[in-house]
Amino acid sequence: MVSEKLVALRKLMRQHGIQAYLVPSTDPHQSEYPPALWERRKWLSEFTGSAGDLVITLEKAGLCTDSRYFLQAEEQLRGSGIALFKMGLPETPSQTQWLKQELSPGSKVGIDPWVFSYQSAKKMQEELASREIQLVSIEENLVDAIWEDRPPLPPDPIHVYPEKFSGESVASKLKRLRAKMSEEGARAHVVTTLDNIAWLYNIRGNDVAYNPVAIAYAVVTEQDAFLFTPLNKVTEEVLQHLEGQVQIYAYEDLENHLRGLARERARVWLDPEAVNRRVVDLLENGADLLFKPCPITRFKAIKNATEIAGMKAAHLRDGVAMAKFLCWLEKTVPQGGVTELSASEKLRQLRAQQELFRDLSFPTIASYGAHGAIVHYTPTPESDVELRPEGIFLIDSGGQYLDGTTDITRTVALGEPTAEQKDRFTRILKGHLQLTMTRFPRNTAGNQLDTIARKPLWDIGLNYGHGTGHGVGVYLNVHEGPQGISYYRGIGVALEPGMVLTNEPAFYKDGEYGMRVENMMVVVEDQRNPNPETNFLTFENITWCPIDLRLVEKSLLDEKEVEFLNNYHRQVRERLSPHLNPEEQAWLEEATRPI
Repeated sequence: MVSEKLVALRKLMRQHGIQAYLVPSTDPHQSEYPPALWERRKWLSEFTGSAGDLVITLEKAGLCTDSRYFLQAEEQLRGSGIALFKMGLPETPSQTQWLKQELSPGSKVGIDPWVFSYQSAKKMQEELASREIQLVSIEENLVDAIWEDRPPLPPDPIHVYPEKFSGESVASKLKRLRAKMSEEGARAHVVTTLDNIAWLYNIRGNDVAYNPVAIAYAVVTEQDAFLFTPLNKVTEEVLQHLEGQVQIYAYEDLENHLRGLARERARVWLDPEAVNRRVVDLLENGADLLFKPCPITRFKAIKNATEIAGMKAAHLRDGVAMAKFLCWLEKTVPQGGVTELSASEKLRQLRAQQELFRDLSFPTIASYGAHGAIVHYTPTPESDVELRPEGIFLIDSGGQYLDGTTDITRTVALGEPTAEQKDRFTRILKGHLQLTMTRFPRNTAGNQLDTIARKPLWDIGLNYGHGTGHGVGVYLNVHEGPQGISYYRGIGVALEPGMVLTNEPAFYKDGEYGMRVENMMVVVEDQRNPNPETNFLTFENITWCPIDLRLVEKSLLDEKEVEFLNNYHRQVRERLSPHLNPEEQAWLEEATRPI
């Protein structure tokens, strides 16, 4: 029971002399999806969304989350004693504003410094100080202290990511990183995010669900490189792979290594948004700290030719699985017995039949009817419902393949759609097509393009609450920065050739349905431009899967959009048909017919 957990936590809070305690979703590496042993907010609140921060005082508790999870959080927090703070609404105070309202001057707010980034802790400290409230670090995580049967560190071994997939050697990546360090006069760079470490050292792991990364820290100096990870995860293959380039130490040895850098008074590069407060604490009484975004993040975002070829190959196989699934769905739902969960499992099985498949890239969002309006709804045995030959079904899913990561959403009319549903779907499709077709000058940031996808909905006073697009890794995290197409993600980050992003405008009607169309795209040079001096870029689509034409109101599309959609479907048909059986080919022929 959540209430019993809160009672136990508040007892510890009193023992430590604090009036509030913060439990974020993050872990020591600022991971979007933490390993099970660090899912403290989820365990304490029993809210299962991927984003949300918990604040507990001696009398009250609140969970802050964004619009993707409002409906889910209301449902899961009911009766828990935890209030929902709907982030982004004008009437909702920020976490620190709420603490300033609730606590009196002289109060103390406790945090675990391992799970707060330096930047977020610094900002919070400054805001609370205006009311004479102190932010204090407590090295013992108070949730861990009351969490019985807490999962252990994952024991899975690290594995080598071959250069035939990565397209670049560890030596080359280290050379690029050290060149950037030299420009800044940094003697050492501490890398804390798991996907950056996996990319830098060409390794992968199984420690985080859906993200093929391993729990680790990295430190790179002018001459040496270090990997700090549980030693039972290091295989002979990994030792040979990193031999002569990277020294391997136990995960807990990081603290002593950082103290050594502090004693040497080295200039150390840290990413302020990614590095946790504890790492800074260990360095700041000696080292000269340079706070600047980690250059690996941008290196990783710009895919090389090998990575792009791998992503395209993975998307072709993923499109085959999706086409087989959509054909199966159309023929099977009228027979009865298909549920959100069984549909999810069917799609997973079809992906698993594809070459180089390793896992899903995130929990499948299979949402029927009203569940579709819950943006990041994932079916559970308790919420699972049967699909019927009526209404709207939304499926947002993806796969992890050794040569690439996929993320695709399709909206399916299981019966005759209403005029309203066709209008809303066609508007998000218009936005999707317009964004795919757009051409833009170099140095354009993703947030400058976000309006293009939204305008058809804005024209009738409607909108959606999430971003339009996010970066995606290559057999890495499905959400990757720094780029994005969004009013809040990737702001100021120029899109560059080789970056991979999603394109996913949407519409949600509470209590009735949700709709989204999502493909992935690569930023490329605009070959159509007759004047090369203007240096324009555009997008190349890499996702191949039919878009449900039953939901399209052709009168809302202009001639150029109809031509683009028909050409897209022709390519879908040509690319996927050779990999389908005769029944599936016939289905695909109809699903991709010209309009």
